[in-house]
Amino acid sequence: MTKKNTKRIVRVALFVGTIVSLYFVPWLLVKAWILPLPDTIQEQADEAIDHGFDGVIVYVDQAGKPPKYFASGWHNREAKIPARPDALFKIASISKLYDAVAVTKLVSAGRLSLDKTIADYLPELVGRIENADKITLRLMIQHRSGIPNFTDAPNFWAAPTQSYEESLALILDKPANFKPGEDYEYCNTNYLLINKIMDDALGYNNFQFIREEILIPLHLNHTFGSLKEVNLDDVMSGYHVGHPFDLKADEHGMLATAEDVGTFLRALNDGSVFKDKEEQEIYASIYKYEHGGWVPGYQSFAKYYKDIDAVVVEFYSTTDSKLYNWNLSEIINNRIVKILKRQKAHSNS
Repeated sequence: MTKKNTKRIVRVALFVGTIVSLYFVPWLLVKAWILPLPDTIQEQADEAIDHGFDGVIVYVDQAGKPPKYFASGWHNREAKIPARPDALFKIASISKLYDAVAVTKLVSAGRLSLDKTIADYLPELVGRIENADKITLRLMIQHRSGIPNFTDAPNFWAAPTQSYEESLALILDKPANFKPGEDYEYCNTNYLLINKIMDDALGYNNFQFIREEILIPLHLNHTFGSLKEVNLDDVMSGYHVGHPFDLKADEHGMLATAEDVGTFLRALNDGSVFKDKEEQEIYASIYKYEHGGWVPGYQSFAKYYKDIDAVVVEFYSTTDSKLYNWNLSEIINNRIVKILKRQKAHSNS
């Protein structure tokens, strides 16, 4: 076989592979990716509604410019209330950033140690969680513990647990997924235990500490630990494909406005959330500076883009079991950033 024929066969194989891969990708994702880029973020938010999201909120804080707010779709679909950029939203795992900052502050104050283990802090779990004497607080923060993830339990989201004890029971006496420190696996059990450890060290609910040490200094007056603290009408409705009802009354932890999340993320990235250099260095050694979140009906994203000095927060009020909407959200997020970069380039020209 000649080199020319070999190259031709490779090209055909690549072409066929591309066609096959596209066959298995939902057309909606391909469409969202290839559509011409809109001129404005508002147009992109409206386009997201055309793709099937019930509601979208976008917040942009770009250095040298006043913050911008965008919303499209519904705040409440049944009541026909338009989306509000100031709505409260369930931020799900974005809350792990606040937890990690709280741990940082407690470590800096000498009230916790990153090198102490589950056996040190929760001795009752020795023999119930494999490697409890080797899993440090640091490894839990970094998702390198090997502990099974309690939200991976069969049908978990159909009937979520309501307490620490119920959640913990789903993974007790289960084998570890890997040895501590030898791999990475995103795991909500890590932060379930971290929150318990903080509560025990403080002697009270750690969200009170988060409020006193993070929220109040940053003037985050629209960030809350529970639905019990808010007016339900202020919460954006959430919907899950195939489920007929609004999910906003389901308790899933922290809620915040997009602006409050953006303000926190800016402070996290510029270091102003920390009291001194030591705290900042501790945090830098243990966790990241951006996050996404997912619970039924609610997808959230918070990220800082250094090249354009911009914090962008996106909320989407529709989820699905196959995570097509998560992938669709990420495509839209990338397009929003492209719009921002194009606008910045035009303003500099």
